Amino acid sequence: MKYSLRNVLLVCLGFNFGPGSTARLRGRQDVVTVTQTVTTSNPEPTPYDWAAGATEQYPIHSSCNATERALLSRGLGDAIKLADHAKQHVLRFGNSSDFYVKYFGASPTAEVIGWYDRIVSADRGGIWFRCDDIDGNCQQEGWGGHWRGENATLETVICPLSYTTRMPLEGLCGYGYSVASGKLNFYFGSDLIHRLYHLPAIGEGIVEHYADTYEECLELAINNPAEAVRNSHTLQYFALDVYAFDIAVPGEGCTGRPLESESPTAPLPTATSSPSTSSTSTAATECHTHADGTEHCT
Repeated sequence: MKYSLRNVLLVCLGFNFGPGSTARLRGRQDVVTVTQTVTTSNPEPTPYDWAAGATEQYPIHSSCNATERALLSRGLGDAIKLADHAKQHVLRFGNSSDFYVKYFGASPTAEVIGWYDRIVSADRGGIWFRCDDIDGNCQQEGWGGHWRGENATLETVICPLSYTTRMPLEGLCGYGYSVASGKLNFYFGSDLIHRLYHLPAIGEGIVEHYADTYEECLELAINNPAEAVRNSHTLQYFALDVYAFDIAVPGEGCTGRPLESESPTAPLPTATSSPSTSSTSTAATECHTHADGTEHCT
């Protein structure tokens, strides 16, 4: 009897652990593993920009209309071209250049290079070129523009006269112009070099007027080279002369000769004769103000 019960128990156990039960058990035990990749946002660090915030273009005020803005932009571009080539000429030839010796004498080249590079590369932040005659000076006869001085040390007003009389750099050596006898403000680019040096951000209060005429600038190079490298007109003359020789009319240029000074030929009036009025008209004088508040006319 015991044997029979034991057999029955074994049969039952075998039935419970048969193939079907094993399958059901395996189904409950199978585990599905799901792998999920979570990407964490790690932005690249911003690289350090040492020149961040720099002003790379000369700012033109909203008071300038579309035509004035276009002409002024072109003129400023011409000023940069003149200054950059003058710098490159000095870097290439140093003080072995006949042009360099003529205008700067025996002075070292580093300061000259630096003054030109300030026009080309210095930060222009805060500078403004205006067209609205905010100080009323454009109403004066012959004024092509002016530095605003104490009213706004980084601002320059360009008067309407400049837009109707200044020539583009492409015309250098044209129109009968020569460096020695022509006006420094005949071309917009060279005129703006002068105006830029009035700004403390460019000329630093160092570039000033130590000599004016072509002949006076050549004398300054001989007698005081230290002032020649800081003379606004000398820097203009040199830039025009080397650009004319190297670029405008290669190998020839248009240095020319200075105009002969006019000497009075009419006899002095006597007690019985009335002075006659000269029939010779002179060109309109163009004026601007200097850093010290004095008026300079050319």
